Amino acid sequence: MSALMEAPVTGDRGVNHPAPFETAPSAFSLRRLHAERLIEAHLPVLRRMDGNPRLMATLGGVRSAAESVAWLQRNLAHWVDYGFGIWVLRDSATGRVAGRAGLRHLRIDDAAEVELSFALVPEFWGSGLATDAARACVTIGREWLGLSSIVALTAPDHVASQRVLWKAAFVPDREVTHAGLPHLLFRTD
Repeated sequence: MSALMEAPVTGDRGVNHPAPFETAPSAFSLRRLHAERLIEAHLPVLRRMDGNPRLMATLGGVRSAAESVAWLQRNLAHWVDYGFGIWVLRDSATGRVAGRAGLRHLRIDDAAEVELSFALVPEFWGSGLATDAARACVTIGREWLGLSSIVALTAPDHVASQRVLWKAAFVPDREVTHAGLPHLLFRTD
């Protein structure tokens, strides 16, 4: 079990394995979270998240229905193309959707990277669930997928996300422009 995890990641292939797998688990559970691979049936859940102005304030703003569908299609294709992607997160105690998190390919300054992405519904902010999800994604990236480095982007003033990244063993790398906006690039060491 990784030292990063307070609880083991258990997926459909288990966490103990001799070499990286070609794909990430379709589902995994932590003490306080259950994660399930993004599927088309998650569209209503995504629409609720994408329509939440507080949640989307640092993610480019509220998305229209068409933008949510396009985001879903891109991220479903990512799973097919690469064998990993976004998971929908549920609170283990209640089963309520807490947010989303995952790993996905991204180009930064013309370099191919794998990015940690996470977003929690506001009612779960400050609960530590984002840190749990981020740590699990890093563990999956390193131990399942054999990634030597993972990056994450935050707005320069998004201190809460930066705290999550510090707790998940990311360190600041540099300032970048992404989607036409300034961001801080963090990287696992």
